[in-house]
Amino acid sequence: MNQWIILLIAICSEVIATTSLKLSDGFSKLGPSVLVVLGYGISFYCLSLTLRSIPVGVVYAIWSGMGISLITLVGWHFFGEKLNIPTLVGISLIFAGIMVINFYSSVEA
Repeated sequence: MNQWIILLIAICSEVIATTSLKLSDGFSKLGPSVLVVLGYGISFYCLSLTLRSIPVGVVYAIWSGMGISLITLVGWHFFGEKLNIPTLVGISLIFAGIMVINFYSSVEA
């Protein structure tokens, strides 16, 4: 499977796990707690697969940057968390950084 698709799976499962962490209410709810463990497990497994062919710095920058951005949007959309100007500027800078990494750095291991 393409390493970029595996990285996308890692990002999505991390976002699901983090969302479930909020819903678990301190691990007091079984369903979301199970999703936390499964989501992070899948995410880290997929991350380990991508590290076979993409440098660790690139993988981690994309995984963490996209995860931060997506979980911020999940918080806004599903939990009613407010997004202010500094938050939006920060997310824009994260996207800019990811774009620089993708377009201007070598991704050969």
